[in-house]
Amino acid sequence: MKKDPDLEAALHRNRRWVVNNQIKNIITRCPNQVASVKYLQKKFKTLDLQGKALNWLKKYPCCFEVYLENDEYYCGMTKRMMFLSEEEESVKDMQEPVYADRLAKMLMMTRDRRLNVTKLNELRRNFGFPDDYLLRIVPKYPQIFRVVNHTGRRNSMEIELTAWNPDLAISAIERRAKKDGLEPCFPCSLPPTWVKSWERFEDFNSTPYISPYSGLDGLVEGSKEMDKRTVGLVHELLSLTLWKKASIFKLGHFRRELCLPEKLNVFLLKHPGIFYISNRYQIYTVLLREAYNGSELIEKDPLIVVKEKFGELMQEGLHEYNRRHYLLNLEKKRNRGMITPKPEKRRKQNDETSKQDKEGGDLGGIFDPEERKRFYKVLFDDNAP
Repeated sequence: MKKDPDLEAALHRNRRWVVNNQIKNIITRCPNQVASVKYLQKKFKTLDLQGKALNWLKKYPCCFEVYLENDEYYCGMTKRMMFLSEEEESVKDMQEPVYADRLAKMLMMTRDRRLNVTKLNELRRNFGFPDDYLLRIVPKYPQIFRVVNHTGRRNSMEIELTAWNPDLAISAIERRAKKDGLEPCFPCSLPPTWVKSWERFEDFNSTPYISPYSGLDGLVEGSKEMDKRTVGLVHELLSLTLWKKASIFKLGHFRRELCLPEKLNVFLLKHPGIFYISNRYQIYTVLLREAYNGSELIEKDPLIVVKEKFGELMQEGLHEYNRRHYLLNLEKKRNRGMITPKPEKRRKQNDETSKQDKEGGDLGGIFDPEERKRFYKVLFDDNAP
């Protein structure tokens, strides 16, 4: 699939947020919300990160506080970071009924109206579920959910749907079609120059839409009708996620429960107008094209709004880190004599230096226009060293 720079940028931005959010969760679970950097270094392997944890943490001084105590580095959260963490928990409390509906809709799309808890845990953060959703949400809705374990093994625990809600059995496609007064059909988000892809999409879209909540009665594996339902099911699953995206590998864990094809990535690549497949970070990820305008989500969950504040805090810290790093390197070059003023500007700089000395200040070459340009370029450029 041809790469989309905007969607790739969205994945890159989300990746940095996911890593720091997981670090935040690790620190939160530690005593006094402080973790040793050695402990975080061990956790880096599970976060698919390479390099030193200390270097990563120092890149985000607005999020994490690193200090040395008894010859060992420790890391905690800044006050602003702790405030955002509390705000996130508050939003999760308010969103509990929404999470219950999402879980019910997932169960309604399965073959047996039940899901394995271990498998569901792999995608719980995609849907915004808190880590303790099994204790925090499920017991509050006994009329909808039931936890069963027929074998007694821990990895055999399942959540079962006990009541069907017809008001929830309406997909995002059907809800939008009803709002617009049209027949349910998939939208296509491809450039008009993709002629062959448009032809294939129109041929696929010409057959009636099949709701993922309608069941499998009368559908034959490999048929056009089954393919139509599978596309609708993946579309609905992605619509329920926060970022309208999911790992194809993790979706494959539900192949039996959701009756998904064995080679799901190959199947989804046949529908580039609906889904965008990326292999960034060596992980196949599927995004819902219609959910994005450029690299920005069109409709944002309240939890996303809080998470974006976290992203802004990360970016602010990264700018601060880049500025410090740049000034440090600049000072090193000056000490080595690698930076010398141009002859035609020496007199002007000397005058400015004399003026600074008289006023009792010394800011070095910051008044040099060319140096000031380089300074602000690094300050506001994410790709700067």
